[in-house]
Amino acid sequence: MTPQGMIAVDWGTTNRRAYVIGPDGELIERFSDDQGVSSIAPGSFAAAITDLQARLGARQMLLAGMIGSNRGWIEAPYAPCPAGLPELVAGLKQVAEFNAAIVPGLRYSDAERDDVMRGEEVQLIGAVAAGLTPPDSLVCHPGTHAKWARVDNGSITAFRTVMTGELFALLKTHSILAAQMQAPATPNHSFIAGVRRSLEHRELTAELFGIRASSLLGRLADEDAGSYASGLLIGADIAAGLAFAGSFETVHLIGDPDLTALYSAALREAECENVQIDGETAFLAGICAMAECIW
Repeated sequence: MTPQGMIAVDWGTTNRRAYVIGPDGELIERFSDDQGVSSIAPGSFAAAITDLQARLGARQMLLAGMIGSNRGWIEAPYAPCPAGLPELVAGLKQVAEFNAAIVPGLRYSDAERDDVMRGEEVQLIGAVAAGLTPPDSLVCHPGTHAKWARVDNGSITAFRTVMTGELFALLKTHSILAAQMQAPATPNHSFIAGVRRSLEHRELTAELFGIRASSLLGRLADEDAGSYASGLLIGADIAAGLAFAGSFETVHLIGDPDLTALYSAALREAECENVQIDGETAFLAGICAMAECIW
């Protein structure tokens, strides 16, 4: 780390979170706002970077997430799997004019499908670097686009993405179920019932319409519909994830505590051991591990 420390930024589609990190890796300051890449006009990213440096100090910057996508500032090409800390560092996109570097995303292909991630790789590698997950592990990163990743000897060897969070948001705002789904999803009895239904039947689209029918016929209260729908979606997510797991018996959940709590409850229903890890802690560990390699 440089004597001045650095600014680390987790810059997503809808939000950005910036951290001022001291020379010894200590967290000095947090800053967050809703200026994700979708809120910044093409050609305005340089000004947004300059404003952030003015706010947080003229330090070197390490940027991760959608800021490095083809919708962001400067594209940092995807690194192929398997990839660990050395491969991420080798793929950094240097922007000397701004004293900044952008973390690459990861890509994975097998005989049947292709997949990409951008941003989650920092947390996955950070969890290993900080000893929060073993070097050989199965990791689930819940979110808008949930990730399931196999980590072998500290490197991400394979992963798959599930659009669980985005589907829930679309159902809640733009579907025939929207009126029934306004109550927040919690890991209550209705959530567990939804998880169990998905694990046992795996007829997701039919089960989702059943929410409307059960509401109309008085079987399901509207205040429980959002939790039940969340359980259906997360149950389907977990069923696919455990099929992807291979020999791993424990799932390490990395992300926002409220969201990992839902997945943890669902995994317990599936009789699967799990460990919850704070996403911010993992991100900071990963970004600091990369900084130690380059500065």
